[in-house]
Amino acid sequence: MNTAFPLRTVVMDCRIEPGPMTVARAHREMQRHLDCSVDTCRVRRRARAVLVRAGAMTLDDRALP
Repeated sequence: MNTAFPLRTVVMDCRIEPGPMTVARAHREMQRHLDCSVDTCRVRRRARAVLVRAGAMTLDDRALP
């Protein structure tokens, strides 16, 4: 199965692996999945990880694993 995603892919289903993300796409996906939890939404979880790694988001100590 090919898991490559175009950079402009929009993933509305929280169960689908979102593929690689740029910082800009991660920001858009965080907005699209605003009502989702990172515990249940794969898209929001990936987007958050990308933003944290890029230094565009800092997690509160309560959100750290």
